[in-house]
Amino acid sequence: MKRILLLLLTFISCGIYAQDLPNNPEPGKCYVRCTTPDTYVNEDVQIMIKPAYKVLKTYPAEYKTVTESVLVKEASKKLTVVPAKWGTETVSYVSKERSNILKIVPATFSQSSETIEIKPAYAQWELGTPAPDCESSNPDDCRYWCYKGYPAEYETFPKEVINVDASTVSTPVAEKQNSYTKKIIVEPAKVVEVEIPAEYDEVTKTVLVKDAYTVEETVPAEYQTITKEVLKDKGGLTTWKEVECKLVEYNALPINWNLASYTLTPEAKKIIDDNLIPVIKQNPGVKIELALHTDSRGSKQSNQILSERRAQAVANYLISKGFNSSLLVANGYGETKHKNRCADGVSCTEREHAVNRRTEFRLINN
Repeated sequence: MKRILLLLLTFISCGIYAQDLPNNPEPGKCYVRCTTPDTYVNEDVQIMIKPAYKVLKTYPAEYKTVTESVLVKEASKKLTVVPAKWGTETVSYVSKERSNILKIVPATFSQSSETIEIKPAYAQWELGTPAPDCESSNPDDCRYWCYKGYPAEYETFPKEVINVDASTVSTPVAEKQNSYTKKIIVEPAKVVEVEIPAEYDEVTKTVLVKDAYTVEETVPAEYQTITKEVLKDKGGLTTWKEVECKLVEYNALPINWNLASYTLTPEAKKIIDDNLIPVIKQNPGVKIELALHTDSRGSKQSNQILSERRAQAVANYLISKGFNSSLLVANGYGETKHKNRCADGVSCTEREHAVNRRTEFRLINN
C-alpha cells in the first residue's frame, strides 16, 4: 500500500505531464521520467592567456672617478698661555704686642677708737617734792619747780684706720715676633700666539658621465589551445524509467558538517562516492534532488543560507566528477522541515537536534 501511495504522489507531483504517463504500469512499481542526455563533443579553441605587453629595460647611469684636493681644516691661530713665574718672600710680623701685667697691692689698716656723743647735754623743768608743812589741801600748791640741767653722754667705739691704700704694681710683658712666607710674581703670565697652517686632503668623487636611460621592448601575446565541450545533440524526453521506490523518498547521506561550514571534508566526499554516485550511475538521465536541513539553533536567515550553500557544495562536487548539472537540483530548506518539536525557543537534547540536521537525496521527475 505504501508503494502505491508513493507512486501516486510521484504522478500527482508531475501532473503537468499526465498525458505522458508510462504505458501499462505495474501496480506497486515506481517510475520516473528520463530524458536522453545532451551529447557533447570536444573542440579545440585558442585563447589568449597573456596579452602582448611592453618591457622596459633600464640601463644604469655611467660614472667616472676623479680625485681633487680639498680644504679639510682652515688656517687658524693657537693661543698658548705661559703661566706666571713665582718666587717666595718672608714677611715678619708682631704676633703678640707688648703689654703689662698688673699686680694688686691691697690696702693696710691699724686699730684705733673714736668717742661719739650719743646724747647731747640738755636741761628741763622738774617738779619738786611737796613741803611737809604745806597747809593747802592741794598738794601741788606746796611744790616747786626747778630747771635742772643734764650733761651730754658719750661712748667710745673701736675702729680701723687705713695706713696705706690699695695700689697696683705694673710688670711689662715684651712683644712677640713671627714670620710667614708668601708667593710673589717674579714674571707675570702671558699669552703666546702661534700660527696653525691650513690642512688639505684628497677626496675621490664619482662624476656622472651618462644618466640612466630606458629601452622599450615589446613581448608578444601568449596563446593556449584548450579543449572545450560543445553541444552536438540536444537531449530530450524519451521514456519512463522504473526505479526503486525507496529512491523517490528522501534518503540520508550521513555527512557530518563542521560547525557553520559548507566545505566538504574528505570523509564527506567518500560518503558521497559510496552512497550517492552509484545511484546516479545506475539511473542515467534521472534528475536528483539534494536536500539540506539545519536544526533550530542560530537565526532562521543564517540557517537558510547555510543549508543552500551546503546543498550547492554537494552539487558542485558531483559536477566536478563529470555529472550533468542540469540533472542536479540543490535545495536548502534551513529550519522549515523539522522532524520533531525542536523549534526556536524549545529546549532539546543534542540527539533531538541531530534528527533535524540532515543531508538527503531523492530521485525526481525530469
